[in-house]
Amino acid sequence: MENTPIRPRRRPRKAAKQSLWAGIKQRPLIYHAILICGVLAAIIIFSSILMNVITRHGTHRTVPDFMGVKIAEAEQMAKKSKLEIIINDSLFVPAYEGGIVLDQLPKGGVQVKAGRKIYVTINSFRQKMVAVPYVAGRSLRQAKNMLEVAGLEIEKLIYEEDIATNYVLGEYVGHEQVTDESKVEIEMGSGVILKVGVQPEKNSTIVPKAIGQSLQGAKSRLWEQGLNIGKINFDEGINLLNQKDARVYRQSLAHNSTSTLGAAVDLWLTLDEKAVEKSSNASDKAARELEEERLKAEEALRDSLEQADRAAREELLNALEQTQQQSTEIVESEEDEFFQ
Repeated sequence: MENTPIRPRRRPRKAAKQSLWAGIKQRPLIYHAILICGVLAAIIIFSSILMNVITRHGTHRTVPDFMGVKIAEAEQMAKKSKLEIIINDSLFVPAYEGGIVLDQLPKGGVQVKAGRKIYVTINSFRQKMVAVPYVAGRSLRQAKNMLEVAGLEIEKLIYEEDIATNYVLGEYVGHEQVTDESKVEIEMGSGVILKVGVQPEKNSTIVPKAIGQSLQGAKSRLWEQGLNIGKINFDEGINLLNQKDARVYRQSLAHNSTSTLGAAVDLWLTLDEKAVEKSSNASDKAARELEEERLKAEEALRDSLEQADRAAREELLNALEQTQQQSTEIVESEEDEFFQ
């Protein structure tokens, strides 16, 4: 019988793997490096899966255009698109029906994830009524702040001669005077007439900078300096919805100029940011020039007063010297007569 070669036995694959793993375990550096890599890979995979679940990856929705739609209908449309309507604000625009969506964010047509909140501004069914605070006896600045906090504004400032300059003498809603016992309510955003005191010699103010301000911000600055709001001019494209984004780019009385208390300032507003920036820079330059002229005028006045004061002192000294000389002459004359 021929001797057949004896083939070496192959280790079972499982045993080989166990032997390899046992060998790796005997090398702590390699073993721990493999463990760390495995843990990091598991964390990355888990995070990716979790992020896809949280962000609803691949579940984009197109935001419907809710503008001009009643809020109840808008909520139904949002529900079908797996979106959520949130009423963020309300305005009162008489030209529109109550409950109509006036604005939304994000805008219609934008791609968002399912479940996204859509913030809308709706038209109120009626304007909110607010109580008119009693502001007589306070400074104009305090009165303005109290009215603004109540959601009201100043319709007109009427100045009357009084020792208390820029203090409110009387408060009126139309022809009705407001007293500390009055319980008058008017629509939010309405104006109140204020009668304010002024001494004739203090009947002037410095015009503040309205350029770059919103309409409400410009009004507040002008009222604080004792000025009225004149004609308000809006550029084309400005409406009740985007009016809050418009900025003043022109004012009829220049910033830093001197005016009488109660004078009216006309305003022009635009949505063009470049026009506002250009006008603002020009206004600042003109204001600096006016300030320099004012300082020069004040210095010239001080010099004039000093010269007048010196002249008056010299005239007084001369008069005293003449009087003293006359007195001396009279005394000498009387002495001469006495000795004669």
